[in-house]
Amino acid sequence: MDKAFIKGLRLLETLALSDQPRGVTDLANELKFTKSNVHRLLATLQSQGYVRQIPPHSTYELTTKLWELGHHVIQRMDLVRVARPAMTRLAEITGETVHLSVLDGTEVLYVDKIESAHHIRAHTSVGMRAPAFTVATGKAMLAQMPDDYLEILRPHLKRYTDSTRTTLEELREDIRTIRSQGYASVLHGEWREGIAACACAIIGRSGELIGAIGMSGPDIRVKRKQIKEYSVHVMEAARTIGMALGHGGVK
Repeated sequence: MDKAFIKGLRLLETLALSDQPRGVTDLANELKFTKSNVHRLLATLQSQGYVRQIPPHSTYELTTKLWELGHHVIQRMDLVRVARPAMTRLAEITGETVHLSVLDGTEVLYVDKIESAHHIRAHTSVGMRAPAFTVATGKAMLAQMPDDYLEILRPHLKRYTDSTRTTLEELREDIRTIRSQGYASVLHGEWREGIAACACAIIGRSGELIGAIGMSGPDIRVKRKQIKEYSVHVMEAARTIGMALGHGGVK
């Protein structure tokens, strides 16, 4: 085990449980660390935004960064719980695989899934990641972001299939369509061959992007006509989840 890392975690826990800012000597005595060790740990935590120094007595307290990280975890857990009934209904209506995803930088993270009963289906797993610009849930979420957000994707644009968008111009065209029709669609696999999909963004309590829900299946079964029909139910599922999270629907 990394002893320095463990000491840093113990220091964080101690500060989190403290009712007031703490000094180096005070912390060293409680934790039985040397003062120089505590000072180094505090300096590292301060440089990473977890701790701030309180003048004029050189005491320290936590910032809200840990709370922010914890809030994201709780939000995802809440999303999975709240989204399950709508996911189940969507899976029953479409008969296809249903995904719940969140946006993490340039990738989507699959946080929940209901598998299709069909033998031939889209193969993914909870915890898996995919390039956001190649999958329907990712495109649905990218469409909710400011236009300049797409710039962070530029170094990551690469071809995965013959249908992959490999330029920002192509991706921007997709985004315009998504914003116009209210949902994202992939007619032929852009990350993996032969996958068709439809997805819609989920908007949270304060109008912020929370995630996306989508359905996918093999393009030999899920054609353009089916995508159009399923899109109504996908958008309704996203709206239902958004309302259950305390917001009125799709952005």
